[in-house]
Amino acid sequence: MITTALIFAFGCFGLGLLFNLWRIAIGPDSADRILALDTMVINIIALLILYGIWQGTAVYYEASMLVAMVGFVSTVAYCRFVLRGDIIE
Repeated sequence: MITTALIFAFGCFGLGLLFNLWRIAIGPDSADRILALDTMVINIIALLILYGIWQGTAVYYEASMLVAMVGFVSTVAYCRFVLRGDIIE
């Protein structure tokens, strides 16, 4: 039963990634593209967690924490670039 739920969750988050790619490609504004990239990071974190559950190892949980930190920093950098034109003052 858990494998069926994991396969369904993989499919849902994979579909979410495809929708995010679509929003990045045709996003009308740069803010929409930044939001889609941030949502992509969240979906990738979810996929890593699900894969860790499926494999039964804790390595993927640590990898998801690293992806979360990098995703947060990159979102802040993109937003600062859009608002101010430079990242480091």
